[in-house]
Parts: sequence; C-alpha cells; structure tokens
Amino acid sequence: MSQTLDQLLGINYPVIVAPMFLISNTKMIKAALESGVTAAFPALNYRTDAELRAAIADIKAASSKPFGVNLIVNKSNPKYPGQLKTLLDTKVDFIITSLGNPKEVIDACKPKGIKVFCDVVDLAYAKKVESLGADAVIAVNNRAGGHAGNISPKELVTLLKANISIPIISAGGIGTGQQLREVLEWGAAGASIGTIFIACEEADISPDYKKAMIEYGEKDIVRTTKLSGSALTVINTPYVQQLGTKANFLEWILNNNKTLKKYAKMILALRGMKAVEKAAMGATYKTVWCAGPAIEYVKAVRPLKEIIGQLVKEYLTPPANSP
Repeated sequence: MSQTLDQLLGINYPVIVAPMFLISNTKMIKAALESGVTAAFPALNYRTDAELRAAIADIKAASSKPFGVNLIVNKSNPKYPGQLKTLLDTKVDFIITSLGNPKEVIDACKPKGIKVFCDVVDLAYAKKVESLGADAVIAVNNRAGGHAGNISPKELVTLLKANISIPIISAGGIGTGQQLREVLEWGAAGASIGTIFIACEEADISPDYKKAMIEYGEKDIVRTTKLSGSALTVINTPYVQQLGTKANFLEWILNNNKTLKKYAKMILALRGMKAVEKAAMGATYKTVWCAGPAIEYVKAVRPLKEIIGQLVKEYLTPPANSP
C-alpha cells in the first residue's frame, strides 16, 4: 500500500490546506502547520521574487513543519523559471504543479529531496506524471473550487487507485471530517481542502467576499470559461450572471487556434486574474469570487485553527453505527 499523506510528510493529519490564488498567505500557512496539517500557497500570490523569498523565510522562521508552494508550469506563466529557481534555492518541502508538463520540476527537485505533487484530472495524465517520477497526484475532481476537473470525487479516486501506485490526494468537495474519512476509505492518501478556509480570519480578502461565502450555498456555484479560458468554479453573483458563463466566439477561436493559443491563454489568464483580484481585495460591482460546492459548510468567519480543529474532531469521530 502507498503511504498516506501524514506518513509521507510527517504530519499529524492527512490534510493540505489548498493553495488558493490571492487568498493563501503566511498567516494561514503558519496556523495550519501549528494545527497538525500541512498547507501550500501559490507562487503567483507574490509579485516579486523578493516577496516570495520573504514569505518562505517567514514561514520557516516560525515552524519546522513541512509546507509547499503551488507552481504554474506552463508557458502562460512568464515567472515560472524564476519561481522554480527560488523554490529550489529555499528548499521548500513540496511543490504542487499545475497546468503544464512537470518534467523539469520533477527532475530538478529529485536531487534536492523536494517532493512533487502534480495536479491531475484524469487517468491518462496521472499515468504520465507517475512515469515522470511524481511523488503523488492531486486528484482534482468536479467538486473542486477554482479550476475543477470533470470526474466525481469517488470515481476519480477509485479509478486512479486501481491504475497507479503513487499516493492520491483528493481535491474538491470536502467540507467535513466525515467526508475526509470517506475519501481515505476510497483509497486516497489524503485531501487538499480549500473552500472551507476562504472565510477564515487570517485571509486578507474583502469583507464582502467573506460575507458571500456565508450567504451563498452549493446551489449558487457555477462554472465559467469567461475568465481564464479554462473552466473556473465561482459564486453565481449578479455580475457573473451578466457576464455569462460561456466563452464568446472570438475567445473560443483564440483559445483553440494553434498559432495564437499560447498568447490567447496568457491574455485570458492575466485578464481573469485581474478581475478576480479586484473582486477579492476590494468593493466592486464586478464580483467574481472563486469557491467550490463546499461553500455549503461555511457558516461564519472563524480562525483557521478553529476550522481545522472541527475538521479533525469530525475525522477522528467514528460514525454512530461503527462497532
């Protein structure tokens, strides 16, 4: 049997507080590490290399527990080469790769003992990254917030479990400790959990975003291709309804034209990131707030430690019908 996430990283509980664009910060990472789980943040949350290095140093000064950084590894991220060098220099514990071929990252990390977990949405890509030497896969299912997959949580975990031998970390839809225990029963090594932490006290997002996390529910979550060119899971605010959730004809052409695809992806991604940033950080009528169906479990703004504490307590409490 492959290792569980807590065994793999030497932590107390098999949970990653997921890297969330604009939301994850050093306060959240440190609180997660103090609570017995691990956490990661997107490298893109820091505009300069100096800021990225300072964030890593801040976390390392506060804790010796393992944490990671999410790295966008495709050509739409012009900062990728520099960010990879920084993560290698600072020897973060693990890197989560997204949206591209992780071969260069895996090859560079192996000699330094840095683990590489790769986002996957299907079996074909999971097999590919396993063959490249990935240490685990992040199985992004159709209940994930942000960029979601297309396969249900149970179907994806069981499919991967039957066909690959490296650990599987389920990502998407988990809002309770019982659900965490369930994905482990399916064969997952652990879970990457994000949405239930968006409204934590430590998150430096606008009060409106946190209020929306409480007031909206699972029925209000929709997918849109209007922002990054890829399906993005967001709260169905009046502005999202006005914008529509399907890419227009020009966006579709640009996104599927072989010659222009690279540049179109870059333009769409930058434009989408700007829209999400404006909504997350300040009051605006253009409210584009990322979240997944686990928004249903967000009922108040709470300290991150308290949210993890409840999750762990539920996870360790056996079902009522257990022997």
